Amino acid sequence: MPKWLAIALAALAATGCASTRTTQGGAVGVDRGQMMLVSARQVNQAAEREYAQVIAQARQKGTLNRDAAQVERVRTIVNRLVAQTGHFRSDAPAWRWEVNVITSDQLNAWCMPGGKMAIYTGLIDKLKLTDAEIAAIMGHEIAHALREHGRERVSQQLATNAAVAIGAAALGLGQAGAELGSLVAQVTFTLPNSRTAEIEADRIGVELAARAGYDPRAAVSLWQKMTQAGGSGPPQFLSTHPSPANRIKDLEQYAERVMPLYESARR
Repeated sequence: MPKWLAIALAALAATGCASTRTTQGGAVGVDRGQMMLVSARQVNQAAEREYAQVIAQARQKGTLNRDAAQVERVRTIVNRLVAQTGHFRSDAPAWRWEVNVITSDQLNAWCMPGGKMAIYTGLIDKLKLTDAEIAAIMGHEIAHALREHGRERVSQQLATNAAVAIGAAALGLGQAGAELGSLVAQVTFTLPNSRTAEIEADRIGVELAARAGYDPRAAVSLWQKMTQAGGSGPPQFLSTHPSPANRIKDLEQYAERVMPLYESARR
């Protein structure tokens, strides 16, 4: 039985499991404890494998990093954000961060566990995003990785579907490893984040942007653009997120809270 699965099953059998604190609270005060049933190392390794497949497919289709200037713009913004991740966890600046730009009409961006990211050209071009708005969306995605929301959701899947994990163990090491990879892909591309996870990512995202010298209020204009692009409802990317009115109110409040950090970074 793979080590990650043995740990998960042992945790499922235990009672009173302690919660994990993945990040420092930061100026925005995100400090919720999280239940983790699988190790960060195993989830991150699975994420790297899944990411390599996505990037290879995009390269084969000719949709990977087609505009050098656009890629440089995105990477410059992301590098400034990553430089601020140490305010939330000391190990994060040394992660194997990576971001690529995929040519697609989709209004989408994501970050896998461990810091493997992509943003789609449809999001940048259709919404005419400013640098600060790109910082808002990528700061949000980076926050998901810092808080290990992907690992948390994998743990929740294991907890609610223990039979799947047990069945994977019976199939042997290779199949169980594929099972974990499949779960990582699901939580990245298919399964929605919880409202709590989205709020946490919004709040940490505005702080990362502010510390990196990007106006945190751009998170509000980004959301407004996304909502307008969705017509009667937000794009699928945001379809399970908090309601627009509540989200904008929360973003306004927390952007204001971190304005001193933005003003300090500008100086």
